[in-house]
Amino acid sequence: MELNWTYFFSLFSMAMFWRAVVTVVELGTLSWLIGLGLGFGVASAELSSLTVLRYVAKVYVWFFRSVPLLVLLVFVFNMPQIFPSAGPLLAIPFISGLISLVLTETAYMAEIHRGGLISVSKGQREAGRALGLGFLGIQARIVVPQAFRISLPTLVNEYVTVIKLTSLVSVISLPELLMTGQRLYSQNFLVMETLLAVAVYYVLIVSVFGAAFHWLERRLDLQRRQPSTLDDSRCAQLRASLATPALVHASGPEPGAPLALEMCNITKRYGEHTVLDDIHLRVAAGDVICLIGPSGSGKTSLIRTINALEPIQTGEIILFGESYLKAGDNPHDRSVRAGVRRIGMVFQNFNLFPHLTVLDNILMAPHYHRAADPAQMRDVALGLLDKVGLLAHAYKYPHQLSGGQQQRVAIARALALQPDIMLFDEPTSALDPELVGDVLKVIQSLAKEGMTMLIVTHEMEFALNISDRVVFMEGGHLKLDVSPEVLRSQPNPNEILQRVRKFMGLSSAADSTGGQA
Repeated sequence: MELNWTYFFSLFSMAMFWRAVVTVVELGTLSWLIGLGLGFGVASAELSSLTVLRYVAKVYVWFFRSVPLLVLLVFVFNMPQIFPSAGPLLAIPFISGLISLVLTETAYMAEIHRGGLISVSKGQREAGRALGLGFLGIQARIVVPQAFRISLPTLVNEYVTVIKLTSLVSVISLPELLMTGQRLYSQNFLVMETLLAVAVYYVLIVSVFGAAFHWLERRLDLQRRQPSTLDDSRCAQLRASLATPALVHASGPEPGAPLALEMCNITKRYGEHTVLDDIHLRVAAGDVICLIGPSGSGKTSLIRTINALEPIQTGEIILFGESYLKAGDNPHDRSVRAGVRRIGMVFQNFNLFPHLTVLDNILMAPHYHRAADPAQMRDVALGLLDKVGLLAHAYKYPHQLSGGQQQRVAIARALALQPDIMLFDEPTSALDPELVGDVLKVIQSLAKEGMTMLIVTHEMEFALNISDRVVFMEGGHLKLDVSPEVLRSQPNPNEILQRVRKFMGLSSAADSTGGQA
């Protein structure tokens, strides 16, 4: 039996089918959008530190992924038999279908969102905390934009699935595409022609919205964006319009001023393992202190406790004479975050925000904290980029820069909040040897301007040349805290000084000096 092609094509001019298309698009899109929002909430609950929230979310996802949608549709539509007061609402097939689809989609969306959220590296959140952003600020400005880009292909696929699942709503007599087709072929018995037309309508809907989502994916794909480098004339114009900022506003400590930083009786443990044991460290304003020592000695843990990235088990940290952080303090407290804003942090692996341009990376924290007028903040950010030699790259994305350039952007980002203290966690260890020099020059310029700095480094010659004090750590203890001059020339050194000289590759020179003495 041949298909009735005349009848088949006539189905595309029937108003009832186009009304059914509108119903499918409305039902599918609303279910997808509401499920998208609610699913994010459920995913956040799944990742919450609160046990009750976490388990409630997991049970929700487990249950609604397990119940067939068809069963859920019939149950919701007939719920007025149990709760008569719900009758006026649930008797409307569109409402019952929407509720059923949302309940199901929320569970699936939650898992998609959870996959996107856990794909955003821990370093991104830590960079936000180091800039003084609160939990919601980190989520909204850093985590969610990245997670959405990661999840978008799967979310698009879920939209297609929702559109097709709307056909199941025909069991509760909603006049969507399949129900409309069923009514027609029950009258004329032209089953194949009618179902083929229904299939074409679904393909049309999916194709149109799929093309729109594909355009969105391309727009959000940072890898497709071409590097935007400013030419020399444009850079010159920008420089002429900027008041070039000093990297540091304070040239040194005032007489009688309190210490910039005091670490008193600091102990840090990971489980039963003690990584910092009764640390006492005093840092005057303008001091440059290099922390050295073997791997695992606690250097990185020490500077991470200073800006509340790691909790401490005992002790207190005092910032410019005021108590800033004690054992047991919540790092998200407003008072702690106010202290964090005074402490800039440069990470070993840069931790730039990949979804933002170089300029926007620098502007994020000042905008969040409303540090100044937007135009003024932009001028300061461009001035900082000029200071670190990257003005021409202001509108590039981090992945379009070399490692050394990314680290210099990270330094400019930390300086944008005009911190009083800068922390550097092995700023050159992730760089190729030829890129190290550019980063070290920027740090040296900070030292010359009087910035208070604590630097974890394995660059021993750099540590000797730039620092006022070299602190040697081992086994979670501060073993030695001396000036570079003592390391270079102290006659008749004690045992620990000899060990540090050997660690820094100064043993031969030190022995020679000691022998001459």
